[in-house]
Amino acid sequence: MNRVRETAVGCLLLLLASCGGGPENGGDAPATKAVLMDPQSEEMKTQAPDTYQARFETSGGTILIDVERQLSPNGADRFYNLVRNGYFDGCRFFRVVPGFIVQWGMNPDPALTATWQGARIMDDPVQISNDRGTLTFAKTGAPNSRSSQMFINLGDNANLDSQGFAPFGRVVSGMDVVDAINAEYGQQPSQQSISERGNEYLNERFPNLDYIKSATIEE
Repeated sequence: MNRVRETAVGCLLLLLASCGGGPENGGDAPATKAVLMDPQSEEMKTQAPDTYQARFETSGGTILIDVERQLSPNGADRFYNLVRNGYFDGCRFFRVVPGFIVQWGMNPDPALTATWQGARIMDDPVQISNDRGTLTFAKTGAPNSRSSQMFINLGDNANLDSQGFAPFGRVVSGMDVVDAINAEYGQQPSQQSISERGNEYLNERFPNLDYIKSATIEE
């Protein structure tokens, strides 16, 4: 188990990309694609409320996430704008390591993935630990490399704290749904292939992946 965890942590430092698109077949771009194609637009740079809740309707059920902006202001703002503009709709949970993390954030539309790979945000200091149920952005080993990939911690991963992974939210309902996300493919999906072909590649090679039907900000 320790070897699996060490390997997974190493892989985590290599992960960075994006997310959005049509739900079940992943073939349609979101209605707000023009907005999503411009990470510097006003719609994508709105400051998030001090606290807010995101609802994820997934193929396995509903997940509710509470976000506190003070925990990671840059991360909370980025997540808020991605959710409210439909960026995560259709995203597959493409990496699931039981006891460690479940990850998503690469767009069904390769054009959006390419756009968001370079749309990085500044790091925030780690204020709470990566314990079970917390939501955190993935990043490369370089400073200020967070973009749109993120993960929910399936276990208590305090070893990520010293590496600069700053949680900004927590699952408050539906952790059973998170735990049940299909892990049969583990870390097999190729990020390069997802970047190049989006959900076409994932549907062809990994048809049983769970996915996000819609993600919204609760009013």
